[in-house]
Amino acid sequence: MTVVNLSPDSNLQVNCSGNRLDATREALSADLDFHGTNGSYGSHAWHPFPAKFPPQLPEFMIRELSDPGDLVLDPMLGSGTTLVEALRLGRRVVGCDIDPLARMIATTKLTPIDPVATIQEGDSVLAGASDDYRRCRSRLQRDLELRFDARTAQFIDYWFLPQQQLELLALVQRIEALPEGGTRDFLRVAFSSTIIAKSGGVSLARDLAHTRPHRDTEKTPPSAFVEFGKRLERNVAAFGGDESTEAAMPFCLNGAGETDLQEPPPTASIHATSAADTGLPAACIDLIVTSPPYANNAIDYMRAHKFSLVWFGWKIAELSRLRAQYVGHDAIAGLSREELPNQCEDSLTRLADRDDRKALVLRRYFEEMRTVISEMQRVLKVGRPAVIVVGSSTLRGLDVETHKGLAAIGEDAGLVLAGIGARVLDRDRRMMPARWGNRQHSQIEERIHKEYVIGLVKQ
Repeated sequence: MTVVNLSPDSNLQVNCSGNRLDATREALSADLDFHGTNGSYGSHAWHPFPAKFPPQLPEFMIRELSDPGDLVLDPMLGSGTTLVEALRLGRRVVGCDIDPLARMIATTKLTPIDPVATIQEGDSVLAGASDDYRRCRSRLQRDLELRFDARTAQFIDYWFLPQQQLELLALVQRIEALPEGGTRDFLRVAFSSTIIAKSGGVSLARDLAHTRPHRDTEKTPPSAFVEFGKRLERNVAAFGGDESTEAAMPFCLNGAGETDLQEPPPTASIHATSAADTGLPAACIDLIVTSPPYANNAIDYMRAHKFSLVWFGWKIAELSRLRAQYVGHDAIAGLSREELPNQCEDSLTRLADRDDRKALVLRRYFEEMRTVISEMQRVLKVGRPAVIVVGSSTLRGLDVETHKGLAAIGEDAGLVLAGIGARVLDRDRRMMPARWGNRQHSQIEERIHKEYVIGLVKQ
């Protein structure tokens, strides 16, 4: 991956002309629902990821609020939807996330590969792993016993049957033997999507792709080899020739090892840093488009991501410590209790009357988002916008108006509020937490049905 030059004296921060306040206001007044559109084309469908916004949303904002060559940031990059769309539109991109699986997925989407060589390498990995399973099962069993610490092994044994454990180990060992690079990363993403899958995957978990896993001992998981083969073909097929597919593929390599674009592809960089401390120079960003987690830990990404990450060498204890650093985590230790904007304090007071602990969790969310938005203000160029897409949250039957709270925090950080747009979620297309039985008005349904698009501009 080509890395963007972000040194403090870089020319990326000198062009501050062109105030986008009016353009941001106009963009927020558009129809932002994008119902009836396909958001799962091309690389966007490579790996399940809960609650990601449709690619048409960042695409629209990037087209309206930036120019080719501008530097676009997503400080909470998730599966990389913003970065893929920005790169495709000729912008330079930078993303940040502390989630290892999110970085892996996004990096893979932004890295040029040769689709023909990739499918050949993938077929070779699958054939070799299958052969290892047939001929070297005792060796695989020994390797399995040595691969994980006690706590991680307990997790593996609880969620995966013995057959799938050996099949997954055979696959991941073959992938690990490949040279580092785009093909290896592509196969790692295909491997992960056999576990974290809308259809249930190869573990005993149900609803894993929605981050709400529960163990189903009646489930008969499919072969990891079969699922890996399906996912490999499906993901490589994204390099096909139809227009919608090409729209999601920034670039790939042809047989000569060159990109399929006339000009060199725009630059991209992904950082393993938090949104609150990106490490980027001040005033270097032309546009931010991001979607922070829901308040009150409504979607717990690590609950699902650890199912894949343990196979890539992460320990359960390490992932638990990392989860405690996520924005929206439900711990209440370490609150600063500093006064927040009136909009936030009013919501907290109303919620505390119903549930004091829930109010503390929400306070933590607002405090963390204040540091994130302050960092956005720092890295933005003057006159340039930040677009924040945030879901509504109903806690203990109370709409805490998260979008208004974040807008007030933005103004408190010195940004100008251009406006707040609203979009109704298309639940038939967007991967949200599943309904349980016939409970059409469950708590999760009540609090995740609408999103707000906040536009803030640095003046």
